[in-house]
Amino acid sequence: MTGGRTQTRHQLSVDTILRVGPSRTSPPGRVEEARQILTLCRERRRTVAELAGTLGRPAVAVRVLVADLIDTKELVVHVAVPYDDNDQPTTALVQALIAGLRRECPNARDLRHAS
Repeated sequence: MTGGRTQTRHQLSVDTILRVGPSRTSPPGRVEEARQILTLCRERRRTVAELAGTLGRPAVAVRVLVADLIDTKELVVHVAVPYDDNDQPTTALVQALIAGLRRECPNARDLRHAS
């Protein structure tokens, strides 16, 4: 599937969101899993983890395939705009930061419930 490759030129995590890119031509010899990834991403945006789970393949292998598809511009990384029209952080950005902090610092005190 990946020819033994585990490293990519792209920094992709399991929560990287992907969408179909501008290229509509696939190189010959594309593996079936890459075609399935493109089909899934045409339906809607997907994360690397979701693609791995749906395909039943290891995330590291899916990352390699996704990186290949990014190289050929068949997929692109979806980047949400983190600021609103007033240059203030969006609610989604603040919620993502809070979730990340809670994940990284599970023993931190919750100041809302501190006495």
